[in-house]
Amino acid sequence: MKLNNKMLLLIDGIVNLFIGLLLLLFPIGVIDFLGLPQTNTNFYASILGAVIIGIGLALLFELAGHAKGFRGLGLGGAILINMIGSLVLFFWLIFGSLDIPLKGRMVLWAVGVIVFSIGIVELATKSWTYEN
Repeated sequence: MKLNNKMLLLIDGIVNLFIGLLLLLFPIGVIDFLGLPQTNTNFYASILGAVIIGIGLALLFELAGHAKGFRGLGLGGAILINMIGSLVLFFWLIFGSLDIPLKGRMVLWAVGVIVFSIGIVELATKSWTYEN
């Protein structure tokens, strides 16, 4: 991998992690700053933060694993994004004070379980390596 590509992956990965952490940990001010619609919960901002953290990790995974034949933005990246996004979703469903109807909870649980399960299958089959 070229040095320029390595540097871009490193910078992009760090920036994504920073932005994701801001959204995950401090969503109220970010929502106002970005001019997004107000909500009575930080649910959407933290889910977005988790996804962006996953993207940042996928970029860094691509950088660190390239010499060993690992991809970060292919299925390897998808696994990281799916796992982090679904785990934060599960956290919100278990510990968050979400004021949503039962139907909404069922939909979110189904999405979380499906996305997490796909990640587990991809992880188990090692579909994220260059050898496969």
